[in-house]
Amino acid sequence: MKQIPFFKAQVDDKEESLILNALHNPQIKYSEIFENKICEYFGVNYAISTTSGTTALHLALCTLGVKRGDRILCSVNSFPHVAAVIRHFDAEPIFVDIDTNTFNITPESFSKAIELNRHKKLKCAFISHTAGLVTDMDEIYEIAKKENITIIDDASRATGATYKGKKIGSFENSLFSCFQINPQAQDAISTAGFFVTNNEGLANSAKILRNNGIVGEAFYKDGNLGFTYNVDRIGQKYDLNSINAAFALSQLEKTDSFIKRRQNIAKMFRKSLEDCPHIELPTDSAEHIYTQFIIKIDKNRDDFAREMISRGIDVGLHYVPLHLLSYYKSKYNYKVNDFPNALKNYQQILSLPIYASLSDDDVAYICEKIIEIARSRV
Repeated sequence: MKQIPFFKAQVDDKEESLILNALHNPQIKYSEIFENKICEYFGVNYAISTTSGTTALHLALCTLGVKRGDRILCSVNSFPHVAAVIRHFDAEPIFVDIDTNTFNITPESFSKAIELNRHKKLKCAFISHTAGLVTDMDEIYEIAKKENITIIDDASRATGATYKGKKIGSFENSLFSCFQINPQAQDAISTAGFFVTNNEGLANSAKILRNNGIVGEAFYKDGNLGFTYNVDRIGQKYDLNSINAAFALSQLEKTDSFIKRRQNIAKMFRKSLEDCPHIELPTDSAEHIYTQFIIKIDKNRDDFAREMISRGIDVGLHYVPLHLLSYYKSKYNYKVNDFPNALKNYQQILSLPIYASLSDDDVAYICEKIIEIARSRV
């Protein structure tokens, strides 16, 4: 029986070569090279690399000076790290419901959440671009400008995605756009995150904050502290080491080829599964980069998932709505039906493996087993 993992990084001699160079040539500043390549790719002035996608989000909020009691809008359908970084400031996440087809918030749900939560401490909004499909941003930017709300892109699953032909990360209306390199949640080969901005002051502040708040010319060229240093703010230790930067550099350079391969896999899924009973395929778009391929099962989703796993195919669930998670449900006294669109999706959605190293034979096997299960067991 085949065994198909939910994600497997595509690596080759390029990653090995760069990592070996990082090991044996510590004078090469791969984090700086990585950041320069990010700026080139997105067409922005500043890139701040971090240890993960989560630390990129957290550092962005540190740089903004988020404080206790501040309120920050975010999708109820986002991964838990979005709300978690907000809570680490003792700030309040304000959840926004989603569109059942795109899995993203809409201008209407965004506007409604603002109306229901008007407060002088409503500070900013994380806009998640789920599964590689960018949120409809034009109206969201208009609303944010009118309401004086700062926009931060949660583009953890949208590296290289475009909106009307322009890359997410290159829009002036987003103060920060946060990304990650490796989507594997546990036991990843390597991790890296980053955010991009065109704001020089915030970029400089972020570089200080990600390195324990140490200011001035405190470091020797080899990265070690000099005989004296100063700290003028509380920082984090989020700077990226050379080995992870070397891996991330190689992966970033392959972004466009990864996107092309995932889009081809998505076409294969669509062709094979278009008439499959009980299965609804995700919204298609020429700009969808399919970092996740999320189908809907019209009944018995959990049983369907177990049948897939029993056939050697790992599947995922993106995502459990945040208001259903014990911490948020208890703290904010949420009811199950408070976000009906996210709830409806949650009861049906299932993510299939989709990544550049997935072979055509693997895709065919996945489709074969989906059709088999759908026809006989659902």
